[in-house]
Amino acid sequence: MAIIDVVKYEVNERELVYKFPSDDLRIGTQLIVYTGQAAFFVKDGIICDQFEAGSYTINTQNIPLLSKLLNLPFGGDTPFKAEVWFVNKLVVLDSKWGTPSPIQLEDPKYDIIVPVRAYGQYGIKVGDPKKLIETLVGNMPVFSRDRVDSYFKGKVMSVIANLISDKLTKDKISILNINSHLNDLSEFVFDNVKADFEKYGIELVNFYFLSVNVPQDDPSFLKLKEAKDLAARLKITGKDVYQMERSFDVLDIAAANEAGGGNMLNMGVGLGAGINVGNQVGNMAAQNLSTNSVPPIPQMNSFYVATNGAQQGPYDLATLKELISQGKINSNTLVWKQGLPTWIAIASIPELASLFNCPPPIPSM
Repeated sequence: MAIIDVVKYEVNERELVYKFPSDDLRIGTQLIVYTGQAAFFVKDGIICDQFEAGSYTINTQNIPLLSKLLNLPFGGDTPFKAEVWFVNKLVVLDSKWGTPSPIQLEDPKYDIIVPVRAYGQYGIKVGDPKKLIETLVGNMPVFSRDRVDSYFKGKVMSVIANLISDKLTKDKISILNINSHLNDLSEFVFDNVKADFEKYGIELVNFYFLSVNVPQDDPSFLKLKEAKDLAARLKITGKDVYQMERSFDVLDIAAANEAGGGNMLNMGVGLGAGINVGNQVGNMAAQNLSTNSVPPIPQMNSFYVATNGAQQGPYDLATLKELISQGKINSNTLVWKQGLPTWIAIASIPELASLFNCPPPIPSM
């Protein structure tokens, strides 16, 4: 093969590393390194001398490491064999990334898991050409940006689900509002993945989220929107008013069922549900009207029960006995019926003490 007199490489935006096709060089060969490039002499897999942009006439003075390795004589046009590698250091800004399949994320505000897709782009450049050759290129004659994109997309995708989740959780951002936080999310991911690029001589210039979206017809997304609407309604009307409205809705449905020939128990509402609905309406009405009215008039031989700070009932003796057997009422539970001046322990009432198989307390003299 003929001795090469000029060694150069025309920039190709798709290639990051290019190996010059001939290694037949001589002292006096001209090396041209264009702007945005770096060139290396390599011998037997050892990276020797590095050249930045400029034009060089090769001599023993400007390739000292290679000259020492080859023991080249000074002067003359001595031929020698060495590889010349060019590295493209220009910035690449249009590398695309995207989630190949939806990632499952839990909304930190509403605790609902939804499938999320995301895509965007990032920019890179070769920050350490020697490290790039040593860690990723090896002896490949050409190393394209497509290989870099393929590798780092995988790296990014392997951590991006956790990073998005961490950001949402840290800042309490709902997935429904995530697109208004794309800049913050972009900076967060950039700060957390740039070190992975630097390990291979690649500098991450920027990283952008262009969109994060959830399929609008996905059941989990619809459930998430319902949760948001409910939270907004509670915020506007207040929890007590909302509960009262829901109680009236339940009563309306129950009344409609009864009109159709059924009753609350047969329709699956159950004794506890029916009792709780009535008590919630009574309690919240009393609170909202700010009155101190006595409890509503119970049926004969019926008692109201105080559990968990709320009034339940009225219950007849059979129901009280059932609640005691279920462990929902004990001997210290407070009860009230018409005629009592205040709430007292259930075991203090003679007619109820027998339900616990114990005598009532001895009255004071």
